[in-house]
Amino acid sequence: MGEFGWMNDPNGFVPYRGNYHLFYQHYPYLPTWGPMHWGHAVSRDLIKWTYLPIALAPGESYDSGGCFSGSAIEKDGALYLMYTGHVVTGPDSSKDYWQTQNLAVSEDGVFFRKYEGNPVIGLPQIPAGASLKDFRDPKVFERDGSYYVVIGSNDGQGNGQILLYRSADLTDWTFIGIMAKSGGEMGNNWECPDFFSIGETDFLMFSPQRMPPQGRDYGNLHSTLYMRGRWDERSGEFHSVGYAPMDQGFDFYAPQSTLDERGRRIVIGWMDMWESEMPTQQGHQWAGAMTLPREMIVLGGQVRFRPVAEIENYRGERFELRDLALEGETIVETAGDSYELEAVFDAGDAARFGLKLRVGGGEETVLSYSQPEGVFALDRNRSGIGPGGVRETAIPLRDGKLMLRVFVDRSSLEVFLQDGEKVMTARIYPGSGSLGIAAFSDGKSRLASLRKWDIH
Repeated sequence: MGEFGWMNDPNGFVPYRGNYHLFYQHYPYLPTWGPMHWGHAVSRDLIKWTYLPIALAPGESYDSGGCFSGSAIEKDGALYLMYTGHVVTGPDSSKDYWQTQNLAVSEDGVFFRKYEGNPVIGLPQIPAGASLKDFRDPKVFERDGSYYVVIGSNDGQGNGQILLYRSADLTDWTFIGIMAKSGGEMGNNWECPDFFSIGETDFLMFSPQRMPPQGRDYGNLHSTLYMRGRWDERSGEFHSVGYAPMDQGFDFYAPQSTLDERGRRIVIGWMDMWESEMPTQQGHQWAGAMTLPREMIVLGGQVRFRPVAEIENYRGERFELRDLALEGETIVETAGDSYELEAVFDAGDAARFGLKLRVGGGEETVLSYSQPEGVFALDRNRSGIGPGGVRETAIPLRDGKLMLRVFVDRSSLEVFLQDGEKVMTARIYPGSGSLGIAAFSDGKSRLASLRKWDIH
């Protein structure tokens, strides 16, 4: 979370000089969206963060309306930020604007100066047919001695797309081509693109705006997905063999990844959603948070997401039970508002089973599995003062078992299903006294094991 005020997209997620650096879209004066700054924090272990001074603030002719999202890369020992400069050009700020790509550089990773040659990618370099306004969120990477950047855009006809540029020095850029484009089914603008490889597989991650639902997937106003396939470096095209959601819950958007010094591909996302109620804006003076950092791996050809191992160093008091027969509802003899929980259910002949978390005063957040449908659900309709709703995702049992790893905090919930085959994230705002945990089963099932650690 930010120290105060508003936070959205993670930016410039990068390891540099022994620390992980995370920048973020930030309005430091009020808990509402305003002219965007870049907040900045550093961590040695991805869990405990220290705030640094604001890295970027609007004020130049090319970013007077805000320093929008971007990324970071190390070059010759210095840390470079590449970001979108936003300029409002008329009375309607939602329609009258243009955007360019700009650089800032730091020799110490703390204080940044904007490059005197900004913008480095401007309106003349936008290809014919692409939107002249929606041109943002550069993610820069290096491949075979050249720098590349992917930029979110659309074709002005209701189809999102990603543009690709190349440079030898981060300052002079050449348009290569359209890396990927919607065929009409994947939203009308693509934001926050990210390109990376895991092993032999190339991935393109981005956030399509206003993507229509596809079955139980993509139920939010805006979504986030990954494509997997192969990138053709000569043509610049990404040849996709399929795509899937990054998260099946309510609140996960604009993620950014980094490759750390241990070779892990780590992803962190904004744990909120545009045009969604944010109760902390009134009385608490903050809005927005980041998810736990997640390692993205490919195991047996399947993509999985796991919370970074460093979180286990923060485990406190442990509670454990085993082989509990379930029929009806059973109160678990532990409670809390900040903990990690691992549960393994043996489904038996139960039609539906699961957990109720943050229970008390008529409040509860329900995690349930329907065995006839093969569907897991996250229900926050009674989770407190925030927005309600239900999100569902199909996921098969493994040998009749369901494995959950859940992280509960005072205003959030992150659920990893079947060792990270899928993840569901939600903001919840229960009362401070809603601390209980219960297991339930419609029919007979067993809670094979439950382990809970308070997180300090």
